Amino acid sequence: MDLVSLADVRDAAEHLDGVVHRTPVLTSTSFDAVAGRAVFLKAEHLQRAGAFKFRGAYHRVGAIAAETRARGVAAYSSGNHAQAVALAAHLFGVPCTVCMPADAPRVKVEATRGYGADVVFYDRRRDDRAAFAARVAGERGQTLVPPFDDRRIIAGQGTAALELLAEVPDLDLLVAPIGGGGLISGCAVAAKGLRPHLRVIGVETEGADDALRSLRAGYPIEIPPPATIADGIRTTRLGEVTWPHVQALVDDIVVVSDAEVLAAMRFLALRLKQVVEPTGAVAPAALLTARLGSAGSGARRVGVMLSGGNVEPAVLARALVEGG
Repeated sequence: MDLVSLADVRDAAEHLDGVVHRTPVLTSTSFDAVAGRAVFLKAEHLQRAGAFKFRGAYHRVGAIAAETRARGVAAYSSGNHAQAVALAAHLFGVPCTVCMPADAPRVKVEATRGYGADVVFYDRRRDDRAAFAARVAGERGQTLVPPFDDRRIIAGQGTAALELLAEVPDLDLLVAPIGGGGLISGCAVAAKGLRPHLRVIGVETEGADDALRSLRAGYPIEIPPPATIADGIRTTRLGEVTWPHVQALVDDIVVVSDAEVLAAMRFLALRLKQVVEPTGAVAPAALLTARLGSAGSGARRVGVMLSGGNVEPAVLARALVEGG
């Protein structure tokens, strides 16, 4: 299978120009001191709909033929892709159905409804979410927009790294969370296309390490639904489209604990005044601990994806109390 190209990411950037926020790149001497290197944080938690997901969702919805798109779009997601597709549908003026797990964060459910989507719940431990959403979409005559396993989704997500490298071109390392692999696939395409020797490291949480297992095995490994606090990476396996990108372009994957994620959330909130969700703190957690290990050896200038900021108040409170 041909991988998404740098040209595809650049085409996505043109399509998204004037629609997505060009999010800032944040720096902090406090963060650098703990990490022991210069760190550049791409603030995708400040993106429209509160996460990088809007990039890929809008790019994918915009590619649907107008008369087909008019019948509506559907999606399945625990939250950020849900909000992204709902907002994209709202901007295009078309109906939207989003299938969400019954235990999805309430703040994400309400935000998705706030963009005008009809939310249908499924049981994450009993239902196959992709099959469930495909059935609902078929019944309603809507086009299903997948959360990560799609070339246009990947290209759209890659525009975040394109922006980061335009602002900070001399990075040694790029670090991003891995769920289904859409963000890291797109970012790796952009990073390797612009700087072939730039290393790309993925970060997962303990128990949600299907990508790490897959990279070691040489083929996609499926795991049971993980119970990690980082709800944005509770996927059970990489996709058919994302896996070849991860295998070819991601240099290494490291794992952090939920406790380290909470500590990173607390650090970002108190020291940088930035509120991120647990998944948004997964990549910085690897820098604030020694988890990068040999994977980050010699890297002095590191780009980090703050992937989202849609956090439940109770989870934020837990991070502030327990993360110290």
